[in-house]
Amino acid sequence: MVRQSKQVLAMADNWRSKIVTEGDERSPSRAMLYPLGFTEADFQAGKAIVGIANGYSTITPCNMGINQLALRAEAATRQAGAMPQMFGTITVSDGISMGTEGMKYSLVSREVIADSIETACNAQSMDGVLAIGGCDKNMPGAMLAIARMNIPAIFVYGGTIKPGHHEQRGDLTVVSVFEAVGERSAGRIAPEELQSIERQACPGAGSCGGMFTANTMSSAIEAMGMSLPYSSTMAAEDTEKAESTEKSAFVLVEAIRRRLLPRQILTRQAFENAISVIMAVGGSTNAVLHLLAIANAAGVELSIDDFETIRARVPVLCDLKPSGKYVATDLHRVGGIPQVMKMLLVHDRLHGDALTITGQTVAEVLADVPDEPPTGQDVIRPWNHPLYPQGHLAILRGNLATEGAVAKITGVKKPQITGPARLFESEESCLRAILDGKIQAGDIIVIRYEGPKGGPGMREMLAPTSAIIGKGLGDSVGLITDGRFSGGTYGMVVGHVAPEAAVGGAIALVEEGDTITIDAHSRKLHLHVDDEELARRRSAWQPPKPRYTKGVLAKYAHLVSSSSLGAVTDLNLG
Repeated sequence: MVRQSKQVLAMADNWRSKIVTEGDERSPSRAMLYPLGFTEADFQAGKAIVGIANGYSTITPCNMGINQLALRAEAATRQAGAMPQMFGTITVSDGISMGTEGMKYSLVSREVIADSIETACNAQSMDGVLAIGGCDKNMPGAMLAIARMNIPAIFVYGGTIKPGHHEQRGDLTVVSVFEAVGERSAGRIAPEELQSIERQACPGAGSCGGMFTANTMSSAIEAMGMSLPYSSTMAAEDTEKAESTEKSAFVLVEAIRRRLLPRQILTRQAFENAISVIMAVGGSTNAVLHLLAIANAAGVELSIDDFETIRARVPVLCDLKPSGKYVATDLHRVGGIPQVMKMLLVHDRLHGDALTITGQTVAEVLADVPDEPPTGQDVIRPWNHPLYPQGHLAILRGNLATEGAVAKITGVKKPQITGPARLFESEESCLRAILDGKIQAGDIIVIRYEGPKGGPGMREMLAPTSAIIGKGLGDSVGLITDGRFSGGTYGMVVGHVAPEAAVGGAIALVEEGDTITIDAHSRKLHLHVDDEELARRRSAWQPPKPRYTKGVLAKYAHLVSSSSLGAVTDLNLG
């Protein structure tokens, strides 16, 4: 029987879990906990119950090393004086499902991950949670749950993959393979070279190695203060990743004891810090979607236009793939995200008084980090010699995107392109046209009905954009879509067009051969069709029949909001 004084209860760590562990009426609950390793002494001590949300799977190399980290976190949690309860959560591989119907489940998996973590933690009245994830949607999915529940939490990134290597091409990532497919289709490389790239691109465990979506979101979470310094760029297979995981467990247990809650950390300042870091490292367009969603869950006002405001004052400091030279392990070697953050802080582009999960402010965490990056390297550029003077993620508007669209605009040789619309109702039909040589310089590809509702699921378009690069058309062909782009995408491409085609957005009214302008400098996306003609087309437009009427995709399509609001599924449930 568990009996404790009121004074001990007031100081106990089991501030939530005591509802299932204390009192005679909870005897059946305790009976079920004994086989899991709990002892009478654990109950009497009022130990916290800590969830270990384990994203391990052998679906993808991004997550294949996570179980060992989860076991390390489990042992450290016990050592710190708390009781761990490990549970699984899903992942899907964006890289494997890319270009298939399965990719429609990618963004959906963000919600499933969030819902599963929230369900397990709240059903079992856990006192805190340590979430470990690898592939792209693991990070935002875990952060959605953490923001919703507002219980002490920390995120542990499973780590980045080390680069593959090719004798002629140097470092490889999975994007190298997608681009090589386009090169092979254009006859620019032999089958043997494609096969060599394929075999060498992914040498082991870890998430895709460039500043693609996984590394972008791990960097954002570190910048927001919800994971430990340096952890977002560590290699999955390196010893320091396991050591950082262990330390994360100790930090979380201390946060439980101090009742340090996520919404004390996930403030407006934290989101602005994350956006600044994403601009500085050249991160993925998906960060816009995910940060809007996390802010909504945390009750923080954040809009798509905030990205444009911060873009204008933050330079791109890091020369990272997909469009640059280096990968995340290179960034880690020269100081990682703390080095980037310190440069932003010194130049008044970061909120130093924002709180972190360690209990320290951002400024305190960065106190010993040099003001400028190491000399003799060019992964991180000096402040007075940035890669680009302003950020790379721009919000474009116009009669084709009245709610906004997202584009990477740095490094594009032709920042303004006007050309005829080449219209496709799906990603597959577009990819086939590119590979068959039916897309010419000057064309503007339009892929529609791939948005959150229309897809459903807002598929990423890495296959067609990589094929464009591989065909040698990256500087002469534009592409717009109401779908998304992989973090590995670059070129004159515009995604997240909102309103999407499925709800009657102007992208649904485009006809083959219409003239379209993409203007990165003025941040315009314009369809050269007069208002009278657009009104005529709109009156004739009919909403498409739902592609799915049962199952998770049908539920998602019914619930999901606009991409301009983060494509969240719980926006209008009240």
